Amino acid sequence: MTTSTTATGAAALAQYQATTSTTDSSTGTAGSALGKDAFLQLLVTQLKNQDPLSPTDNTQFVSQMAQFSSLESMQNLNTTVDSLATTYQSSQALQASSLVGRSVVVASDSAVLDPTKGITGSVAVTGASTATTVGVYDSTGSLVDTIDLGVQATGNSSFTWDGLNSSGVAEPAGNYSFKATTTLDGVATAATTYLPATVSSVTMATTSGGEMTLNLAGGSSVALSKVQTIAN
Repeated sequence: MTTSTTATGAAALAQYQATTSTTDSSTGTAGSALGKDAFLQLLVTQLKNQDPLSPTDNTQFVSQMAQFSSLESMQNLNTTVDSLATTYQSSQALQASSLVGRSVVVASDSAVLDPTKGITGSVAVTGASTATTVGVYDSTGSLVDTIDLGVQATGNSSFTWDGLNSSGVAEPAGNYSFKATTTLDGVATAATTYLPATVSSVTMATTSGGEMTLNLAGGSSVALSKVQTIAN
């Protein structure tokens, strides 16, 4: 009786991978990658059909088992990562649903005025300022009011616009722009303003690990990580 023999584990593994990675001529699709079950079946087949006069070397067998263990660990890791990604996306969806309709404070140069509440914001002062002002402009770009904050130290300086123009007349509800200026070492310098906005909707990330975007009333949008404060 003739005893069939197989290639060594490494050679058989290489042969199997080459076979499964080539394109199937009948279907035009690539074969599947070597999985842990196929790898184990290959290893068992090798042991069953080895030449009794020249059995598999113990060192070679241990090496093949290490390859199998490594392959299994990688597949388990991929499964765990996929599960974490799914959990993260679910968490983002939950966050998104809780933010719609809430007020957030973000770095912005515009805000929507509610005449009954006015607008409260802040200016990022990067150094000791001898004169700090905030200009308020309507949708046509006309200056309607100037808020004088005077001397300010480094940090965030709060301001409130009551919705009245420089003549004391109430401005209508709508979108208004804010331009802050600080005077540092005698030089007028533009400063960043932080203003409130209402979240109207949320755009979820399209890629794994991506960040969701908050769509704000007034047409602007901002990444969640850029939000300074979330109001109650």
